[in-house]
Amino acid sequence: MATLCRPAISVPEHVITLDQTLELARRLHAGHPQLALALRLIANTGVRTRHLVQPVEATLDHPGFTARNALYEAEAKARVPETVRRALEHAGLGPEDIDMIVYVSCTGFMMPSLTAWLINTMGFRPQTRQLPIAQLGCAAGGAAVNRAHDFCTAYPQGNVLIVSCEFCSLCYQPTDLAVGNLLSNGLFGDAVAAAVVRGEGGRGVRLEHNGSHLVPGTEGWISYAVRDTGFPVRRACRWRRLRPCR
Repeated sequence: MATLCRPAISVPEHVITLDQTLELARRLHAGHPQLALALRLIANTGVRTRHLVQPVEATLDHPGFTARNALYEAEAKARVPETVRRALEHAGLGPEDIDMIVYVSCTGFMMPSLTAWLINTMGFRPQTRQLPIAQLGCAAGGAAVNRAHDFCTAYPQGNVLIVSCEFCSLCYQPTDLAVGNLLSNGLFGDAVAAAVVRGEGGRGVRLEHNGSHLVPGTEGWISYAVRDTGFPVRRACRWRRLRPCR
């Protein structure tokens, strides 16, 4: 049975607190007609501290999508390898033992995927399969575990490395004043995570089954707009229709 081994997580050194976020929102959007609503939503997220790949003032600047995507690639190549090494260590494996790499990211774009760069620079075998997942947003991590489980079910002696690299601060849109975008500005941060799913052996969570379910008619509730400035987050304010958990 496939086993999801202990993950490795790393966060950038720059930090922004909830209080700083609220103060920035008050300063930058003082005349916004829905500022009070945005502040209340941000405060209610429960997110007290976020990590960023740049200092706060640099994050607030928008040098253009070209510069931001170049920064995404540079930061990914600088930060992912160390996280991958720790994930492999947790699984008791080396790069040569990995049969597939699943790379999850929707906050920057690379072609070919970072998977190719990892194979060429970290000692993975040239035959290592590559599976980039780029358009599933917050659900992508779960989908990656599903695909790793599928692979290890088909190849019981196989091992899959999952890497998630999200630099949400690079999607910051200073001129987008939609409440959903303001909420996103106060909710998401930057981080890298990696974990190995082993087909045999290892310590961790046993994976018995996997599945997927899309709530009908909800594809527009959280989405991206694709613009010259990058990927603004779109949120439809319909969550009130959801039944509260019991």
